[in-house]
Amino acid sequence: MSGSADRNRRADARRNNSTILDAAVRLLDAQPDASLDAIAGAAGVTRQTVYAHFPSREHLMAAVVRRITDEAVAAMDAAEPDNGSAMDALIRVLEAGAQTAGRYPALIQQIASIPVSPHVDEERHAPVAARINRVIQRGQASGEFDKGLPAAWLAAITIKIGHAAGEEVDAGRMPRSEAADALRTVLARLLRPE
Repeated sequence: MSGSADRNRRADARRNNSTILDAAVRLLDAQPDASLDAIAGAAGVTRQTVYAHFPSREHLMAAVVRRITDEAVAAMDAAEPDNGSAMDALIRVLEAGAQTAGRYPALIQQIASIPVSPHVDEERHAPVAARINRVIQRGQASGEFDKGLPAAWLAAITIKIGHAAGEEVDAGRMPRSEAADALRTVLARLLRPE
């Protein structure tokens, strides 16, 4: 096989992989129980092509999680986490992540309902936690945030509080703007130095 034919085959495989993931994200958000046949149809490929890339629904869902995480991380990086006050940067980073998650409400609920080990859950959140941790460390270095607690622990708590704010909005108990204000208030109290 020539090098050119091999490169073309790999490019086709990457395109198919991306097309399948695009279709899976779109379809699973609209129809959480969509079959792999339906995803193949939405992607314009055969079921065998889907299975060639993702041998099971679990493999496909893991790739969907990575896709959404990559999108959220890109949005968080674009939110200028290294500029302005640490609190303002933290809120921007959290809002960027929440906006990404907000585009896929049913899919995010489906992902959250899949039982995974604590290790897998930690791996899923690691790229997001790393960005939040970096902003918190910057705030600690500048004296804006409390240095007495580990930044990684504060990042984990920040993620939990952010999830709680999102759940309140999703349940209709708080408007998005009120939840954002409440989130800022709670984080300011949590993170500020004594």
